[in-house]
Amino acid sequence: MHNLRLLLLTLTFLLARISSATELKPSTIAAFDHYVELAEQRMKNEVRSGPFLSVDGLPIAQREGGYSQLKQGVILTHALEITDHGNAIGVPDGLIHHWVGTAFIPGVTLEQTVTLLHDYNNHWKIFAPEVVRSRLLQGNGKDFIISLRLRKKTIITVTLDTTYQVHYVALDNVRAYSSSYSTKIAEVEHAGEPNEHEKPVGNDTGYMWRLNSYWRYWQRDGGVYIQLEAISLSRDIPTGLGWIASPFIKRMPRESLVFTLSHTRDALTRNDTAVKNGSVVR
Repeated sequence: MHNLRLLLLTLTFLLARISSATELKPSTIAAFDHYVELAEQRMKNEVRSGPFLSVDGLPIAQREGGYSQLKQGVILTHALEITDHGNAIGVPDGLIHHWVGTAFIPGVTLEQTVTLLHDYNNHWKIFAPEVVRSRLLQGNGKDFIISLRLRKKTIITVTLDTTYQVHYVALDNVRAYSSSYSTKIAEVEHAGEPNEHEKPVGNDTGYMWRLNSYWRYWQRDGGVYIQLEAISLSRDIPTGLGWIASPFIKRMPRESLVFTLSHTRDALTRNDTAVKNGSVVR
């Protein structure tokens, strides 16, 4: 019992340190922006001349195995790391999380998929419980400004009020892509209580400071392949806490990726969200 109490006290102390405020510095932002610039150069080349999906860049045997898994309902994910001429990109006081995931949705069309994902006012239904509130602030079919309240639960619960700019491009009748950039990420203290308030942007626990999301859609094989590549920025792990914080911090971006892809697929295929004639019927 004594050892258990000591462990709980130790964990409480460590979590308090992880949750303590830290400041987003200009050097951290500059490193993230440089990383994104190099990543987007690669993405532009892939959209222009392939591979359009990450699975298409695998050797033939692995590619065939990957497509087989996707058609069986497996969501394929792997971590990415962009280098600058072979050199790792250092991020002072921050961590970049870079993941890509692919899923297959049978029996739907590109139009139906895009219609669902552009239904921003209802993202709180599609992506609950991670999305608490969602709202389309502005949109014209190709460019959107949206707001989302996110709630992330791991060893701690973090609520974020976020806004994004989204740009959508249709390449042809069966392929499209979109890019989403966070323009505001503010942590909310005492969320849902009368005294809830936003912490100063960039002066918070550093759970997430930036989030860029890149979608690709390809209608083929009797359905639609969806791919989501996410690049996010968080605070660095406080000195001495890597043993407890690192596993959680590194797994959260992948879990969020899988959550988003699986809930997109579920929303398009489950009985209580019927997709008919290119529109979502609730």
